Amino acid sequence: MTAARLCAAGLVLALGLPLGGCFMTETYQRGYLIPEGALDQIPLGASQEQVLIVLGTPSTVATISGEVFYYISQRTEQTSFLPQKETERRVVAVYFDPNRKVQRIANYGIKDGKIFDYISRTTPSGGEQQSIAGFFVKVFKPSGM
Repeated sequence: MTAARLCAAGLVLALGLPLGGCFMTETYQRGYLIPEGALDQIPLGASQEQVLIVLGTPSTVATISGEVFYYISQRTEQTSFLPQKETERRVVAVYFDPNRKVQRIANYGIKDGKIFDYISRTTPSGGEQQSIAGFFVKVFKPSGM
């Protein structure tokens, strides 16, 4: 009886160990990855050229109600053979005044299912700003968020 249990335990270990490697989780980063401390190097009133030097080329540019640079990123995870799941999406928006000086910086993401600015710690109210940021954050709205 004990020999049968030892044999069964050995069989479970022999089959279980190779399968343990099948449940690995990979993390993927897509889009613009903001270097640590980069946003701190852009004070209000900085020139558009300074923003380009520090952050590089934006993912996209909008010219509605003044010029805005958008830097968009997305992080996903995939466990083994399962489909990828989006875990984070960020849109950094740098707003310029008519003289091409930084007027405001926002770091949008999704918190509790709503668009959230991680810099000012606010949820934007209605208007063009929310519509544009909302478009970038929600256009490929992840399922389950």
